[in-house]
Amino acid sequence: MIGECSDSWLPNFELKRPDVITKTDWLAPILWEGTFDRRVLEKHYRRQNITVGLAVFATGRFAEEYLRPFLHSANKHFMTGYRAIFYIMVDAFFKLPDIEPSPLRTFKAFKVGTERWWLDGPLVHVKSLGEHIASHIRDEVDFLFSMAANQVFQNEVGVETLGPLVAQLHAWWYFRNTKNFPYERRLTSAACIPFGQGDFYYGSLMVGGTPHNILDFIKEYLNRVIHDIKNGLNSTYENHLNKYFYLNKPTKLLSPEYSWDLAFSPPPQIQYVKVAHDSQRKL
Repeated sequence: MIGECSDSWLPNFELKRPDVITKTDWLAPILWEGTFDRRVLEKHYRRQNITVGLAVFATGRFAEEYLRPFLHSANKHFMTGYRAIFYIMVDAFFKLPDIEPSPLRTFKAFKVGTERWWLDGPLVHVKSLGEHIASHIRDEVDFLFSMAANQVFQNEVGVETLGPLVAQLHAWWYFRNTKNFPYERRLTSAACIPFGQGDFYYGSLMVGGTPHNILDFIKEYLNRVIHDIKNGLNSTYENHLNKYFYLNKPTKLLSPEYSWDLAFSPPPQIQYVKVAHDSQRKL
């Protein structure tokens, strides 16, 4: 069974980054620049002969506007040296950007039926991804990431990010008081995290893990959405994601370096932006 490298974190990583939280209460590592040894990781995963999937979703004019820079940057910086399959989900087929052919890179485009666009966008994305995982993705990759298209890879994002269940810390809320986290607070919602509870606030722009665990999240998310609809509620995808990670602790957390918001100047803790996104222009 493919697994993450147990000895990938430096023994003294807390000393190397005393300015940030590097480990959760449940002992999951929080990934910052300087807290991992890529040489150890490479040695481990080369032996595993892994394939990593990256699913991205965009609709309408945003597909043309965002997908090209996203795919160009991902092709350059995402899992370089490893087999990667890019799953591109759009509402209309479009011409893939000119990308230099590579035996390690595969691009697959899937059209989501237009009859489904009356639904909430993230709901369509997640439901479609679940269908593809169940039908073929789980047999094609060892690890899978789902990302929003309004992002650009700026530096290498490699095997250090792999794990059974990977969460992305929200770039803005990581630096805020936990009591102000914008969790769903309505007690009748399936996404509710009551006041005084919760660990971190997770962003929805990237989620990763094994296909099995991503599919488990999707099933739980859809069941909770149905519960809320029956009760006349409509919570956000991000709130449901936070509830899932509150109940199912992620095995690895990505620091805000992996999803920095271009609307803000990086604080001193952000030494090396890996992925940047534009919060001012959402899909």
